[in-house]
Amino acid sequence: MRFSTATTAERLLPERLAMRARPLLDRIDAVLFSPDERGEAGRMSVIAFAIRIVSAVIAFASQVMLARWMGSFEYGIFVLVWMTMVIGGNVACLGFHTSVIRFIPEYREKGMLAELRGVLVASRIFVFLASSAFAAIGALGVVLLSGSIESYYVVPFVLGFVCLPMIALSDLLQGVSRANSWAVLALSPTYLVRPVLILVLMGVALALGHGADARTALIVAIAATYLTTIWQYAGIARRTRQTLAAGPRTLNVRAWVAVSLPIFLVESFFFLLTNADVLMVGFFMEPEDVAVYFATVKTLALVHFVYFAVKTGAAQRYAAYTHGDTAKLAAFARDTVSWTFWPSLLMAIVVLALGEVMLKLFGPGFDVGYPLLFPLVVGVVARASVGPAESLLTMTGNQNACAVVYAVTLVLNIALSVALIPAFGLWGAAIATAAAMIFEAAALTFTAWRRLGIVMTIFHAGGSRPR
Repeated sequence: MRFSTATTAERLLPERLAMRARPLLDRIDAVLFSPDERGEAGRMSVIAFAIRIVSAVIAFASQVMLARWMGSFEYGIFVLVWMTMVIGGNVACLGFHTSVIRFIPEYREKGMLAELRGVLVASRIFVFLASSAFAAIGALGVVLLSGSIESYYVVPFVLGFVCLPMIALSDLLQGVSRANSWAVLALSPTYLVRPVLILVLMGVALALGHGADARTALIVAIAATYLTTIWQYAGIARRTRQTLAAGPRTLNVRAWVAVSLPIFLVESFFFLLTNADVLMVGFFMEPEDVAVYFATVKTLALVHFVYFAVKTGAAQRYAAYTHGDTAKLAAFARDTVSWTFWPSLLMAIVVLALGEVMLKLFGPGFDVGYPLLFPLVVGVVARASVGPAESLLTMTGNQNACAVVYAVTLVLNIALSVALIPAFGLWGAAIATAAAMIFEAAALTFTAWRRLGIVMTIFHAGGSRPR
């Protein structure tokens, strides 16, 4: 569904910011998009890109401060638990946080307002109940297996599971916002507000005399996550009331689940794949090693943000073109590869040049992770060279094939980690991750070509635009 450019900015930004941002967004639209392609998806990418730039800086700065406050041991415990909860929250959505990006534009375009109301309500209830069950089972499992877990992990993991339902609900709300092109409301709670709030609350806790340890950090993270998710929920509810009149609801649970479950597999494999290296380091090595490796990976977030920004704006556009002009879908898909690769390559060069200095900011000993950046950057650039190919597959109904790619890649990553980490330590984790990302890029490109006839690679990007 297309919205007029006269109202797009107001839909994406708070009114005051929209007025100031309009001239800049119009100029960027003119550079990046042909006249018939300008609109909400283009602006979604631009705003997402801007938010990702700011969020990468905030995330890096906040992690530096947390590492300095807690020290490598406690910081390593915190990041392992937090990463596990972020993965768990995403998995606990059972694919609904991504499937709504398909359903909402489709229902709006076809005038299926009863189905639209139904999926908005049902998805929230479903995700909250499922994630609460995940959290309860996880916390119970930690307590029952406490004798087999290192003692310093038990309480932090139990605290982490308290946070999991709100992380899952926030992921779903982000999907709803993305489907409506409410870019700021989609990304700012998770990528701007929450990390800043964690940092501020941690500073307050330390000033009040609480310990600079993982337990304190997780309690702070719980508070920040609940506050930002509730605020996000209220904002989406207000926007929904303004754009969707009250009325009857139709529940197509079977159809929604049929689409969501394959996406659940794709997203689960993707999140596990993205974070498997940190989890495997935590399994084989000490918290101090987790801290060093995570700091190295966090430095790479300055490269990753390009990929995620383009993916955020492109997913809805892929879904829209699926029901329309396939030639435009192919041209747009090739363009997203260029938008992903070249900025990622530039940021990779910057990170390699400044990486050692950046790692030293985390504290003494963290700079030993600098050499690991080189193999990891190769993997990240390889992934960027195919653009958001997995979003293209998912949004065009090829989520099953995408799930197979990620499953095979995840198995490869874990197998390489098991083989290399005990022998080579952090170098083994970095090499395993880079190899898995290269395989993932090649497999996604091949799958997109076989399924859609679209070559998602920088070597074939930038095809002619449809006029």
